[in-house]
Amino acid sequence: MSFRIALSGLNAAQTDLSVTANNVANVSTTGFKSSRAEFADLFATSLQGVATTAVGNGVQVANISQQFSQGNVEFTDSNLDLAISGQGFFMLSDAGALSYTRAGAFQLDRDGYVINSSQQRLQVYPPIETGGFNTGGLADLRLLTTESAPQATGVVEFVLNLPADAAPPASAPVDPADPTSFNHATSLTLYDSLGAAHTGTMYFAKTANPNEWTTQLYIDGTSVGGAQTLQYSNTGFLTAPANGQLPFPAYTPATGAAPINMTVDLSRSTQYGASFGVNSVTQDGFTTGRLIGINIDQTGIVQARFTNGRSQPLGQVAVANFSNPQGLQQLGDTQWAETFRSGQALRGQAGNSGFGLVQSGALEAANVDITEELVKMITSQRNFQANAQMISTSDAITQTIINIR
Repeated sequence: MSFRIALSGLNAAQTDLSVTANNVANVSTTGFKSSRAEFADLFATSLQGVATTAVGNGVQVANISQQFSQGNVEFTDSNLDLAISGQGFFMLSDAGALSYTRAGAFQLDRDGYVINSSQQRLQVYPPIETGGFNTGGLADLRLLTTESAPQATGVVEFVLNLPADAAPPASAPVDPADPTSFNHATSLTLYDSLGAAHTGTMYFAKTANPNEWTTQLYIDGTSVGGAQTLQYSNTGFLTAPANGQLPFPAYTPATGAAPINMTVDLSRSTQYGASFGVNSVTQDGFTTGRLIGINIDQTGIVQARFTNGRSQPLGQVAVANFSNPQGLQQLGDTQWAETFRSGQALRGQAGNSGFGLVQSGALEAANVDITEELVKMITSQRNFQANAQMISTSDAITQTIINIR
């Protein structure tokens, strides 16, 4: 009897040592969660549930539970490295089969998909054209390899000041080749529907009427429509046109692009003082752009950045949680699978209730406390030695009985 009891103690101590060894071996594994051996005593009972002896039958390993406490977040040089500060798991797809992980060391494959070292694809909520994300569906995160589409200039806003004491130019009408036909000019870059750049120039000429100016638009040296009149009040504010909007007729570029239909907004222009000044020029067109990088914010929103200054949402990193994470099945490669014990995956968004925040350019280290594990190793070793000594003692007693004559 004592042999079997001591043997169960040896097995339990050996299992405890194995769990500790596995924790220590994975101390540098990204996203690893340590385990703990849990023991229970053994008693032989009858069919009526009554113990057959007052002496127990030894010990058994009741469970090896995973510890999902937070590991340290360590910063890296790659913005595709992701860590979750708080609860939640990244979702991975292997040809449709989902798994869950805390290890966020991701990279790109040749097709632009974001994958881990096992070639599994990171899952995101796909963007909706009208804005936001479809949290009811999942998609593989893929970085765009095509250029960002251009947009033709439609609205230009000038914030400028025209000198109140200006005299009418010596000649008329406005001629870009004749500096005496206008008072002032300012230029900007415009874009057509193909993303080609064009030079637009606004010419301003004072009229003989008080507080009145004319302005004319040229694109690539070609006049677009005729001169339009600007009227200012005696306090320097634009009064006509009333809304400050100057629509110009369509200009057809030589690039084969669609005609440029442009409106110039001068509502914030003034007529003060004795100097001409342009404070700002903005327009809503842009050329094509190439992908230069991505940004991932704390809520997991992935934005692609392009050389034309534009950004485009590619998705929002999907995170999941479980009612009982300790019930998850370990798959290896720091991944887990949903089981009946864990409950169904609760999908959500980073930063929402019950889910942590996503940190880009960082990885979560293993939650193994090496000092604690070494103490456990010493304790398990002593338990093993004590049970081994019990077997040795029981053997000596047995040998004494055998030697009785």
